[in-house]
Amino acid sequence: MKRRIFLLTLVAGLFLTLSASAQTQPKVPMDFYVGNWKMLMKETPQGDVKLIFKVEKKGEDLAGVVLDTTGKEVTVISKIEYANDGLTIYFTAAGYDLSLTLAKKDEDHVTGSLMAMFQAEGERVKEVK
Repeated sequence: MKRRIFLLTLVAGLFLTLSASAQTQPKVPMDFYVGNWKMLMKETPQGDVKLIFKVEKKGEDLAGVVLDTTGKEVTVISKIEYANDGLTIYFTAAGYDLSLTLAKKDEDHVTGSLMAMFQAEGERVKEVK
């Protein structure tokens, strides 16, 4: 009898621990990704590529443009999907349809991948006032 009570207590404790840890994981709000992001896509066929992604909130959705490092517009972002606390940005560059998947690393940094093949990292561009 004592063994059954012990096992039941152990199983209940395990379930409580798992459910508590699942609930304490913070959700990244969509607004976190709004702003300008200086991105580095590493080891692409064109070498390391640096671009700036300008993400804006348009109603309930996100939209934006891709800029080169001088601030000149390269292309318009065709679609942005927000799911599972991450972001996927779709755009066209050099004649290719590309996707960039991002996730929050800390308050001013993101990590991810370009086309699920090339490592990407980004830093929020803070505006000087």
